[in-house]
Amino acid sequence: MPEFIRGLKFLWKIKESDQAEVQKIAHANSLSFPVAQALYNRGYLNTDQAQNFLFSSFEKDVSHPSKFKGMQLAVARILCAIEKNEKILIFGDYDVDGITSTSLLLAALIPFNAQINYFLPMRSDGYGLSITAVQRAFDAGYKLIITVDNGITAFDAAQKAEQLGLDLIITDHHRPHDKLPHAVAIINPNQNDCEYPFKEFAGVGVIFKLISLIYEHKNLELPDKIYELLTLGTIADVTPLVGENRFWVKYGLVKVNKKRSIAFEVLRKNASLNKSIFNSLDIGFMIAPQLNALGRLSNPRQAVRFLISSDSDEVERIGQILKEVNEARKKVDRQIYEEIEYTIQNKSIDLSQENLILAASRDWPAGIIGLVAGKLAQNYGKPAILLHIDKNGNAAGSCRSVPEINIFDALQSCKDLLISFGGHSFAAGLKIKQENLPIFKERFEEIILKTVAVDQLVPKLEIDGTVQLPELNKKLISDLEQLEPFGNQNPQPLFLIKNVSQLKPPMLLKDLHVKCTVFADGVIKPVIFFNRPELFNILSSLEDKPFNIAGYVMKNEWEGAVQIELQGLDVQINQ
Repeated sequence: MPEFIRGLKFLWKIKESDQAEVQKIAHANSLSFPVAQALYNRGYLNTDQAQNFLFSSFEKDVSHPSKFKGMQLAVARILCAIEKNEKILIFGDYDVDGITSTSLLLAALIPFNAQINYFLPMRSDGYGLSITAVQRAFDAGYKLIITVDNGITAFDAAQKAEQLGLDLIITDHHRPHDKLPHAVAIINPNQNDCEYPFKEFAGVGVIFKLISLIYEHKNLELPDKIYELLTLGTIADVTPLVGENRFWVKYGLVKVNKKRSIAFEVLRKNASLNKSIFNSLDIGFMIAPQLNALGRLSNPRQAVRFLISSDSDEVERIGQILKEVNEARKKVDRQIYEEIEYTIQNKSIDLSQENLILAASRDWPAGIIGLVAGKLAQNYGKPAILLHIDKNGNAAGSCRSVPEINIFDALQSCKDLLISFGGHSFAAGLKIKQENLPIFKERFEEIILKTVAVDQLVPKLEIDGTVQLPELNKKLISDLEQLEPFGNQNPQPLFLIKNVSQLKPPMLLKDLHVKCTVFADGVIKPVIFFNRPELFNILSSLEDKPFNIAGYVMKNEWEGAVQIELQGLDVQINQ
């Protein structure tokens, strides 16, 4: 049975591991004990399972694209369109997955002299392929529309395309509803009768598999740019970095670190990332937020040009806009979060009675509230739904959930109240009439109560293992890197560090972050707690009394020097 420790903010879940089996895993793979313990606690319970995870390979982890339902039909239709010089339209989405998917398909087909163009809707246009977009494509002489990262619920638009004799290929990764739109081919691993074994692709991953088969038919190798776009899109869309996603992100990071595009270099400079080798965390925390800003550009076509253009002046120009948009986004993000925090503190949202954080406003930009919802779900351990109310009285927005609640299934149970919805188990979008919000909230609360015990809906930390300060060395860092790339479903290992004491008073940085220096077993290490200003007074009052830390082991590179330190998430005061 796991042990639970109550930290100052989070409930720490510490799994019980078989020490003898952990030792075998460590010995067989030449791993530090804490890293072997992390593998064991993540379900790799013996040497074979651990090695299967550590050593991903093309042969083991990658299936042939022809296993996708509809893939052969889609490839044949696209090759036919190229051969006949027919006009092809890519219909994308304004989020980072839709933008990278559009860019990947465009960059892959342009070398074949395809008569191809693309359209990205504005957020104000709404999500997904519309009847209006289909009519405009027909009027402009297009013969084939290919959706990327959308289309699985575009029933009316698909029917319009069929009436006009305009061929439609749908590529998507969102979960289908009970029926499917009409199309020449639908490529989505989450179709019930799709035999492709891996189901967790982002939209960009689905398009990558399509392009892989086209290039195989042409007997050509994929350009390096394709792997960069796949890597950026997969990480930025927060898809599970397991199985085939894990293989391709590892492969793509090697390509990116060998040769970076103009766009990546601009993003790197914007983030002040001065490293020789980039990992998935660098992209997830420093590069991806800028990519998310792509969807907030006044003209979303600029986003695709930024990613694939070879014109350095144009890329630099758009990159500067991105930097400014992202900085503005962070400011609005912080304001919305603080506004909702205030409503929680004054009990307007009473989390002692409510298990869903639901809030709506006419003032919140639709492109930002998903990020805020994610932070709320993480910090409060409950599902969060934030909505923007438009002038017609419709509320549209984003849902983010926790492991205990499948948000897509919950929305499915409320579909009679919704105008539209779509997504996955952890993240989804919905549209609802404002007047239906109270009954929607009531039903959602009932679903939660039927699904999980409410005492489980608290913010938690999953501890992967225990580490002592003397173990924080280059060997441990090297072993941790074997578990990369880190991300969704393969997070950076979180360790328990017991009985450390402070050597000197903590420091408060920028009124937000707390830095302290801890000591145990003859070793001194720096620790930083990001966005935990309340810890400053608590740690100051502790003086040299021992306490426990839940935190990450980090490698800090600066001007060629490497320092191993800790990034703390929470503390527990010894009684």
